[in-house]
Amino acid sequence: MPQEQDSNPNPFEEELGAVLHRTGAGFSAAALPDLASAGLSRGRRRLARRRAAAVGGSVLALALVGTGGAYSAGLLGGGGPADVPAPASVGEAAPDGRGEEPGPPAQIPVKDLAAVLRANTPAGDWAIDDLDGKGQSVRGVYDDGKGEANVSVGLYRAGRSEEAGRGQVVCPDKAQLAYDACTSTKLPGVGRLMVLQGYEYPDRRVDTKVWRAVLLTQDGFLIDASEHNAAAEKGAPVSRTDPPFTPAQLKTLVTASGWRPLLQQLPPLTKPQRAGSAVPKQPPAEPSGADIQATLRSLLPKGLKVVRTNADDGYGYLVVDDGRGPSLVQVNVQPDMRDVAHQLYAGDGVETLPDGTLVSLEKKPGEKGGKNVVWWSADTMRTDGFRVVISAFNTAAQHERATREEPALTLEQLKAMALSPKWKALPTQR
Repeated sequence: MPQEQDSNPNPFEEELGAVLHRTGAGFSAAALPDLASAGLSRGRRRLARRRAAAVGGSVLALALVGTGGAYSAGLLGGGGPADVPAPASVGEAAPDGRGEEPGPPAQIPVKDLAAVLRANTPAGDWAIDDLDGKGQSVRGVYDDGKGEANVSVGLYRAGRSEEAGRGQVVCPDKAQLAYDACTSTKLPGVGRLMVLQGYEYPDRRVDTKVWRAVLLTQDGFLIDASEHNAAAEKGAPVSRTDPPFTPAQLKTLVTASGWRPLLQQLPPLTKPQRAGSAVPKQPPAEPSGADIQATLRSLLPKGLKVVRTNADDGYGYLVVDDGRGPSLVQVNVQPDMRDVAHQLYAGDGVETLPDGTLVSLEKKPGEKGGKNVVWWSADTMRTDGFRVVISAFNTAAQHERATREEPALTLEQLKAMALSPKWKALPTQR
């Protein structure tokens, strides 16, 4: 299945969104539904990324896409593979930087959600969870005689327009997430649909597949359906080669008219609190992805050919090749991380420069399952909390096998790049 995207995609916009786990924790496509609910607001995405980096010491633990919610462990909600927020609608950031807040939990009868699910899937036996309950999602085990399959559908508010949740329906970057196929298409008069065929674990330690369809409607709702080729997301043996519903059948499911009256039962988003009232502290502004990517390019040593690039606010990566094989190089820029400096720079081996800048250099195995992958990083923080982390790998993508003995950059080169004054000179934005 080809990957179809429009002319200006932003696959890192939470980041399904979790977008996610670019460098840090593992990624679970199965948690995608929570991603949608966890990472739509730009401010919240940044906060998730900040927390992930603070706790895990990773360049980026925001999951992108595994999707469902967006991609990753909680659409983004990817502070880590197990750090998945409960489903809750999240709005796009308001012009002043404060996103709308989710309302109270939805109280849609699960039996009504189940009725739409059954009516828009092929004939088969269903065992639906919590039929007498209420909420905004439905989960069950489906069996068409070819093996049991875990199936779920969740309904969420992305914002007040289709633009609010755009990042939830853009195919993830294959350098960050392994999958077999993905399409992102505009459906005239309906919205934008993404269908992704991937795996429960990025390193494919087991053969559990997860296929997902996410529809972002023109009026800002998300309908997120996922299916597995096993009776549960995790811990259940594979029961069939593929999940039961084809991509076309997933499309039929999420675009069914029966969801419309149920979507209207989702509580509205609430307005941000006015001046004078307690307003949650927003994460500091970050440099744009374009500026970060350009700066990273400018700092590369000579002799490296750039073969692939991508970026998001606060993050960017390049795949470079010196003639010995491709090597992933990525950077995360985080203003004002002083509150977690004691966690990030604890232990032996941390160097304090004459100007007070903290530097931690590290060599360790990769964390995404790629065979023989190594991860070298230079983690730096100025006295005002301005943090720059640059990492290099001996592969073009962490979940793929090593393509060379060592990364294309040495630790000293990574350190010099991270300490460049160019990072501090970049303009920031929300």
